[in-house]
Amino acid sequence: MVIRGDLTALEVITPELARRIVRRDERPGDDWHAEYPFADELVPLRSLAGATSTDPVFTMYLVRRTSDGAAVGGIGFSGPPDGSGAVAFGYGFVPSARGAGLATEAVALALRLAADGGAGTAVAETDAANVASQRVLEKNGFVELERSATLVTWRRSLAQRPGEGGAR
Repeated sequence: MVIRGDLTALEVITPELARRIVRRDERPGDDWHAEYPFADELVPLRSLAGATSTDPVFTMYLVRRTSDGAAVGGIGFSGPPDGSGAVAFGYGFVPSARGAGLATEAVALALRLAADGGAGTAVAETDAANVASQRVLEKNGFVELERSATLVTWRRSLAQRPGEGGAR
């Protein structure tokens, strides 16, 4: 499955693809950026690589830049929504792909997938010092729930669209 936006496309990462990414077994058409995968993405990729099956929606996605097709990041859910309908997710991009609006669009695409898949709420965490990631979440309608010296927790109802309230 591929979900396309103007700047990015999200592609499902299967367990087999996760194994190849972890091994850096790049094949024609993969077009992985030289900095991909980045260190923070290796832990969830290794977990996915060991899976025998995955949720069809609430899984990991490779993020491609549509301008050149390069795989420049990843976005993923920690699993299907919990009993209250909340789903947690995270994302990351290679340093050279940051600051171009890719993360903002990729998060919006992933949130649409989550809402269509039955999630009612999305939750994310950022490092307290990662102001750029916090701006991505704010642009996507998230509100800050909690802040410590090192971590910020964010939440957004998926019934609302960005710009319909929520971002403060």
